[in-house]
Amino acid sequence: MIKDEINWSILLLLQQNARLTNAEIGRRVGLSSPAVTERIKKMEDLGVIKGYAANIDHRATGHQLKAIVTLKVFSGRLKPFLEIVRGFKEVVNCYRITGVENIIMEVILFDQNHLEEFIDKVIQYGETRTHIILSNVVENREIQRNTRKRV
Repeated sequence: MIKDEINWSILLLLQQNARLTNAEIGRRVGLSSPAVTERIKKMEDLGVIKGYAANIDHRATGHQLKAIVTLKVFSGRLKPFLEIVRGFKEVVNCYRITGVENIIMEVILFDQNHLEEFIDKVIQYGETRTHIILSNVVENREIQRNTRKRV
């Protein structure tokens, strides 16, 4: 767990723009560039920072639909599904969850025909429910330090 206020400041800056130089981060948090580099490296080694990625607009790549597909897996089909889902290029996020459904997937698709093809591949593993995403209300919000008081 991160307790250091400066590390939280560094994390917030990296979440807002992972392309900031360590010198710029240092200027903003009051440290030298080598000190920032050392702190970032330590957080990477601890697994706090898992990686860096570009945030891509799916529409700009020709994908017209973004959807959430839930799956209520048939008895005995969960393990085979968990093995095969990694190969579905449409799936950008997949979560195993509690509740009535076992799986939630975020998928990116070219059009309705592509959605139908995807559902045809998945439906052999269970009952699906599809929710087309119209817009993002909150997206990639930064993880903030917990300031709640414990009772």
